[in-house]
Amino acid sequence: MYDLHRLGWSSFQQLCLTISREVLGQTVQSFLDSNDAGRDGAFAGTWTSRKNESLSGKFVIQCKFSSKAGASLTSSAMADEVPKVRKLVAEGLCDVYVLLTNAGISANQEMKITAALQLAGVKHVVVFGSNWIEAQIRENTRLRMLVPRVYGLGDLSQILDERAYAQARAVLETLREDLAKVVITDSYRRAVSALDDHGFVLLIGEPAAGKTTIAAMLAMSAADKWKSSVLKLSDPAKIVERWNVDEPSQFFWIDDAFGVTQYESPLVHGWNHSLAQVKAILRQGGKIVMTSRDYIYNRARRDLKESVFPLLSESQVVIDVHELSDLEKQQILYNHLRLGRQPASFLASIKAYLEYVAAHPRFIPETARRIADPLFTKDIYMSEYHLGHFVDKREQLLLEIIQGLDLDSKAALGLIYMRKDFLESPIALQATEQQAIERLGSTLGGCINALDALKGSLVSQMHVDDQSVWRFKHPTIGDAYAATLAFSPDLMGIFLSGSSAESLVSQVTCGNVGIEKAVIVPKNLFLLMIDRLRDFSSSEKYKVEWLSSWSARQTLCRFLARRCSKEFLALFIEQDPSILNRVSKPGLSLGFSSEVDLAVRLHEFDLLPEENRKLFIDTVSSYAIEGEDALALEDSGMRTIFTDQEFEGLVESVRMQLLPKLGSVRRKMQHSYDSSTSPDEHMQSLFELLETLKKSFVNDDVVSKTIDQEIERANQWITETEPPEAEISPRVMGDIGASAGKHGTRSIFDDVDAEED
Repeated sequence: MYDLHRLGWSSFQQLCLTISREVLGQTVQSFLDSNDAGRDGAFAGTWTSRKNESLSGKFVIQCKFSSKAGASLTSSAMADEVPKVRKLVAEGLCDVYVLLTNAGISANQEMKITAALQLAGVKHVVVFGSNWIEAQIRENTRLRMLVPRVYGLGDLSQILDERAYAQARAVLETLREDLAKVVITDSYRRAVSALDDHGFVLLIGEPAAGKTTIAAMLAMSAADKWKSSVLKLSDPAKIVERWNVDEPSQFFWIDDAFGVTQYESPLVHGWNHSLAQVKAILRQGGKIVMTSRDYIYNRARRDLKESVFPLLSESQVVIDVHELSDLEKQQILYNHLRLGRQPASFLASIKAYLEYVAAHPRFIPETARRIADPLFTKDIYMSEYHLGHFVDKREQLLLEIIQGLDLDSKAALGLIYMRKDFLESPIALQATEQQAIERLGSTLGGCINALDALKGSLVSQMHVDDQSVWRFKHPTIGDAYAATLAFSPDLMGIFLSGSSAESLVSQVTCGNVGIEKAVIVPKNLFLLMIDRLRDFSSSEKYKVEWLSSWSARQTLCRFLARRCSKEFLALFIEQDPSILNRVSKPGLSLGFSSEVDLAVRLHEFDLLPEENRKLFIDTVSSYAIEGEDALALEDSGMRTIFTDQEFEGLVESVRMQLLPKLGSVRRKMQHSYDSSTSPDEHMQSLFELLETLKKSFVNDDVVSKTIDQEIERANQWITETEPPEAEISPRVMGDIGASAGKHGTRSIFDDVDAEED
């Protein structure tokens, strides 16, 4: 069963339009919403039904929508249509009358309706009731994809086979409520096209612009159409870890791929490490959808290896979801209100202002969700001015709501924030977190009760990486909570003391270094922050001890390099001078080395002593001369650490010592090949070396020719070594045409306050 009565008149009409095209095989000439003279749509031609009955002539389509669950259509309800039909017949416009309704129709009533219409002159009458429409939805995958709202209006187990349902349930069932409210937008159409053509799409947009909603639609359609297993991951690098070569149709969904509210460079570095494997996954039929806030993606692009994964630089897979038409915004607002928690009295009082709200220049999908939730509107006054203020000042109003919560609710939100919007359930507190919530005036029991009370409004419980977690209902709530920290030094101190050091280094900056949405630690808390960083000696990302400590060192250096002011760095070096020795001798893979980033930063601030600078120069120069890593030749940041004379000496040493033995470097790389990785992945570091050398000696034709020969030989070896390409699994959703525009003058909001039984 599908709750079709919850669609609203306009969406039901669009569903009927889609059915006429996809199921009945007809292109409807027009759908009218007022003064329709007895027809909601029309077409002319021949239609052969499934019973092989051939009907031809002028067709009229009439949609009868009811907002009441379990309603039945009677002949008396059609009485007003008979005079209109008689006139259409007289004008030669109605040979066949097709009636579609979401109401039930008994055999007796169908006979009465048919008889009345035939008496009016119609040659053939076809009646399709709710049972028939629901059957079409269950049987037609493409129909569901074109009208994805139905995923949220029925039981997913009716649509998906048992296996796909079991895999997708944990991820998608929590989004069922949101799926019921979705609206097909141009961004969704372009995302489907990108997934068809490339198997990959990155959705970018401002906070609360609807990125997650589009990703959820794509995930549901993939589980439905391709029987894909859907994996919702928190880290792009985990795609490779969770890839199953025996199941090429896997669908990977990574929300906020490069950081939830602010840019997190480790996520980008992890993605870069995985690019070669990701390309193999896509070649074999995998599908990947990622989302990112626009300002975070703009920062991430500086670190992303677009040359290795050129899809990221192609506009057809990087889709900005900002743009919404007036009709789309109205439909989004309607769906949220119709399926929201507001009482009928509220809907009746706000109805007259809804077109104004949807037309507001700052309206976004999140606006619709908040208007549909009584928590956000309990003090709202019904007028254009106050509703306009509600839309325009959305950040300020959300902050006021959070500040007005009880102590347990504030502590619960703080706990989610301290866990970086990923609070595992059941909750097991760390010692520092226990102390923090006590200082906030709460207890673990109080936080658990508050989370249950806030569920659906400010927080949600969902499955990510097969783990049940509490998260903010939307990341903008995390933004607002972070803003409360800036207003209270005491609260800031509790946050710094209670959060794990690993969480802190991706949430705060020590001093203002221009990172959007970051919590700025003031000078008077610098020493407290340094104490917390001293405790950071292992990472929870790895269980193996050496990997855990290595990750912690890398993360700490990256934090110091990117998120700390000169004043803080000077104080940190004073407290822990051993950091200078660490940055002076960075390891290989310089492009991923946080020690390099920190060395560049310290040199920029005149905090890198000459002895350490020279040791750094010697180390990276030796890597280039030996052909192990030539990044020093092209990286602009590293170049600033060299004097002109030192850099010229490096270039000459590479020319004299490395270039003559490039063939030997290539052969050594080939001989070290391990079949557990793909040949092109194995040779990626060699290609990067050769491309760097080519740029460095671009004006030397002889050197360029030598490098091109080595590139050609490396590619030839890959071709000879590469195993046969696996057969690609199906990966075409199909074309999604543009939505029908608005016709007539009837408002979408006409029945927004209609009561349901």
